[in-house]
Amino acid sequence: MGTLALASGAQDVFGQKDASLPDIVFILADDLGYADVSCYGRPDLNTPNIDRIAATGVRFLQAYANSAVCSATRAALITGRYQYRLRVGLEEPLAGNPEIGLAPEHPTLPSLLKKIGYGTTLIGKWHLGVLPKFGPLKSGYDHFYGFRGGALDYYMHTGTDHRDDFWDEDVAIDQVGYLTDLLGSRAVDVVNGYAKSRQPFLLSLHFNAPHWPWEAPGDQAESNRLRHGDLNDFDGGTQKTYQRMIGEMDLQIGRVLEALDAHRLTANTIVIFTSDNGGERFADTWPFTGRKTELLEGGLRIPAVMCWPARIPQGRTTDQVAISMDWLPTLLAAAGTAPDPAFLPDGMNLLPMLAQNAVPVPRKLFWRYKANAQRAARDGDYKYLKILDNTFLFNVVDDPMERANLKERRRDIYAKLATEWYEWNATMLPEVDESYTFSFNGDELADHIGAKETNGKADNPVPPKPSSDKPR
Repeated sequence: MGTLALASGAQDVFGQKDASLPDIVFILADDLGYADVSCYGRPDLNTPNIDRIAATGVRFLQAYANSAVCSATRAALITGRYQYRLRVGLEEPLAGNPEIGLAPEHPTLPSLLKKIGYGTTLIGKWHLGVLPKFGPLKSGYDHFYGFRGGALDYYMHTGTDHRDDFWDEDVAIDQVGYLTDLLGSRAVDVVNGYAKSRQPFLLSLHFNAPHWPWEAPGDQAESNRLRHGDLNDFDGGTQKTYQRMIGEMDLQIGRVLEALDAHRLTANTIVIFTSDNGGERFADTWPFTGRKTELLEGGLRIPAVMCWPARIPQGRTTDQVAISMDWLPTLLAAAGTAPDPAFLPDGMNLLPMLAQNAVPVPRKLFWRYKANAQRAARDGDYKYLKILDNTFLFNVVDDPMERANLKERRRDIYAKLATEWYEWNATMLPEVDESYTFSFNGDELADHIGAKETNGKADNPVPPKPSSDKPR
C-alpha cells in the first residue's frame, strides 16, 4: 500500500479487486480560513453541504497548504511536487507576467488521469499562466470554464471591462450572473454530461469564493462601486458579507452533490473540499494566528474533508499531517495508476492512512515565502519558523497559537529542524528578485502594526556556522 497503486484489474490500495474507476470531484475554495466552515467550528454560519462531505468521510485536523498564497499552492496541487521546483512556483502569486506559467510538458493530475481514460474538466480559477503559452487545456484538462487570473468580480465579467477574464475553453465570453452560481451551474451540467457518457471523470471545481472583492449575492451595487477601482478593496467587506459568500458557495456544492446522487454516482465518487491557503482579512483561523501571506499556522492550515463512501469509513477525523501536494499521488493511487517516473511527487498517498484505525505517518514538511524572508519546517509536532531575522521553535500540537518559543529550551530540536530546512532548500530553485511576492503592511491592516511593505528582494541564505555551544 505504498505511494503507487497497481494497475486497474489488480489489487487496489485497499486490498480489494475492483475494475470500476472512481469519479473525482475536487472542490477548492479560495482564501478560506481553517475554521470558516461549521464542521470546523465556525458558530455564526451553516455549511451543511461541506459538512455532509465530512460526515460521510473524513475530516483532516492537520491539513496544510503548500504555500500561504494562491498560485504557488496550485502549482503544487496539480503537479504533486514542491512548487519551488518550478519557476511558476516562485511567484507569490503570479501577477500578470505572460512569460511565466505551468509548462505544458509537465505531467499533471488531469494529464495523468486522462491517459487512463478519464474525462477532465476545470471550472473556475486557473491562475497558472495565460495564453498563448499556458492554460488548463495545455496542461491536461479537456474542458475549461472560468477565469485565468487571480480574482474576478462576482458580477462584472462582461464586455470590455478591464477586469474581463471569463472563458469557455479558450474563447473569451460575456457572462451575466453571480460568479459562484455560474460555476455551480456549469459543474452540475458537467456531472450530468459525464453520467450520461459513463466516462470516469475528474471535475476540478475551483471557486473564487470567498476571495475578494467582497460581494455576496445581491451586492451588485458594490460591484458597480468598484467598477473602475481596485478589486482588492480595503474599504469594503464585512463579516456578514463574507459569511454570505461562503454560504452561497456551500449551496452550489450542495447542487453538485445532488447531481451525483441523482445519477447514483455518490458511492464511487471521491469528493474533496479544501482551500488553497489560509484565511484572509475576514477569515476565522482559530485556533491559529497569522493569515494569508504568512507562514504562521493561520496562513498555512486549511480545512480539508474527503469522502469516498465505497471505500473510506465515514464520520471520522484524522490527525494525519497532510499537504496540498499529497492529492496527486492519492488520487492517482485511487484510480489505479502511477505518477510519471521522471517527475516523482514530493507528496504522499494518503489512502493507507484513511483506512480504519490507521496510525498517522510522521511527516517532514518545508515552506518558504520571499516576503519578509519567511522560512518554516515541520517535523513531528515541532515547527521551525523564521520571519526576517527572528527565529522560533514551536510545538504546534500543544501550542497551536505559536506563542511559546522553545528554541532555547530545546536547542537540539531547533538546530535539527533549522539544518533540515537548509538541506531541503538546497534542492529547490533559488529565490529570484524578479518574482512577485505579496504581503500585508501596517497601512493596510491595523493588526499588522509596524509591518512594512516588502522590498521583494531574494534571500538565499547559506547554513550558519555551527555554534561552539553544546545543546542543552
